Amino acid sequence: MVNVSNETPSRSVRDRILRSAAAAATGLAAAAAAVGVGESVAVFTGADTAPVYAVGSAAIDLTPTPLKEYAIRTFGTNDKPVLLSGIYLTMALLAALAGMLAPRKPLAGAAVFAVFGGVGIRAALSRPGAAALDALPAVAAGTVGFTAMLLLALLLRRSVRATLPTTEPDGHPEQLTASTAAGDQPEQPARDRSSHRPSRRSVLAATGGTVAFGALAGFGGRAVSDRRHDIGAARASVRVPSPAEPLPPPPAALHPAVPGLSPFTTPNADFYRVDTALTLPRIDPRQWSLRIHGMVDHPLLLTFDDLLRLPLEELDHTLSCVSNEVGGPYVGTTRWLGASLPALLRRAGVRPGADQLVGRSQDGMTIGTPLESVLDGRRALLAVAMNGEALPVAHGFPCRTVVPGFYGYTSATKWLVDLDVTTFASYDPYWVRRGWDRRGEVRTASRIEVPAPFARVPAGDVTLAGTAWATHRGIAAVEVRVDGSPWQVAQLAADGGPDLWRQWTHTWSSAKPGTHRIEVRATDISGAVQTEARAAPFPAGATGWHSTVVTVT
Repeated sequence: MVNVSNETPSRSVRDRILRSAAAAATGLAAAAAAVGVGESVAVFTGADTAPVYAVGSAAIDLTPTPLKEYAIRTFGTNDKPVLLSGIYLTMALLAALAGMLAPRKPLAGAAVFAVFGGVGIRAALSRPGAAALDALPAVAAGTVGFTAMLLLALLLRRSVRATLPTTEPDGHPEQLTASTAAGDQPEQPARDRSSHRPSRRSVLAATGGTVAFGALAGFGGRAVSDRRHDIGAARASVRVPSPAEPLPPPPAALHPAVPGLSPFTTPNADFYRVDTALTLPRIDPRQWSLRIHGMVDHPLLLTFDDLLRLPLEELDHTLSCVSNEVGGPYVGTTRWLGASLPALLRRAGVRPGADQLVGRSQDGMTIGTPLESVLDGRRALLAVAMNGEALPVAHGFPCRTVVPGFYGYTSATKWLVDLDVTTFASYDPYWVRRGWDRRGEVRTASRIEVPAPFARVPAGDVTLAGTAWATHRGIAAVEVRVDGSPWQVAQLAADGGPDLWRQWTHTWSSAKPGTHRIEVRATDISGAVQTEARAAPFPAGATGWHSTVVTVT
């Protein structure tokens, strides 16, 4: 008998890597099954109760304001896909680590998925208006993940043991004969003695089958949920009535014919969207109602048909987001159509002492607006249409508030279902609780749109153009300067009214070759000049002059 090693060091390392990879794969497979089952169960409880979305929504609520602002500034409207990708990536990493732990400690590895389920349950129940059934997808996901991880870990452990060298009764590895090393069949090979144990192929099949089950359940559940809660047909069937007094079309003089300048009216598809909803609330207008209550003499409950039967008004209005950086894109102008919000509040009978109107969204968001501003004569609306069509789902269908003069976070409740007449002293809305300014009045802003940043333009006369806004005050003047030279008054387009932005142009005469810095500032109707002092959006909106750098060739 001679000792012959049947495993080189490099093969030993390779096998350990393969075993670790197989173990990690079982964890990922268990995670896939958990997520898939959670999506399937969410068909019955709502797409937003699926564990990943529930955790994502809770993460948004818990994220510190500076980090939220960084996400909006860095990722823009892609912030939600980035958040979801981060959640999936974190889950995948933890699931892989659980899979690598499970062959040695099956219960400990499986417990990771119980923790996943617990986090999902907590997240689902933390949402405003949550019911006990909302936790069901997370319960199912945690249970399936725990069970799948435990079974796959035990299967993998038995498979690994079946491939290890067998031992003699004295505890030492079985000695191979020279003939065996040369390729002859041993009298009693380890394979025969462990034939009742699972093979690597069976582990691979079980892991792959679990992944396939998870994918089918997940994508299938999401597809069924989308079909079940689809309101496309219901929205398409809405026949928006004509306004009681139609506004004339915006005159051409509002918009200078300069290539690259934003259109005066923003198309619905291009209108910015900044909110906290990971899944868009989908509300059937036939089941929608709005409650107006609180400090009123006559609480109201309106259906969508009730709303459409009211005299509807049109409002041309520029809406901007408080998260907009100086020169940023989160601003747009549209023609809204809706019922008069002040008229409905007067019908309800506002009681003395009330100073805040809190709108509540279907997804639990709360927006607080100064009540005196809603009732001071401005045309605030319960909007049902946008640029001549029913509100897009992403912009609040079937109903939202629009109150000129304020950023969206204090005036524009999308997916509106509740209006509470109350006081600032008794209630802090969502954003106020996170440190944002209580009133949220729009600051005077202006931006350069033409030329684009870092553009190369020919020497000579260069056209500059852009947009300025001071919602509900209006723009009186815009000035531009190049390389710190004296300010030059820009030419303003026609004035559409105080609730609208105003576009401007200026001819930069005899531009010389080289790199140049262009700046802009605006003056509102009150005579207040836009401040040069730079301030971040938090807590009351960004300030500072917008500038851009161009190269003249």
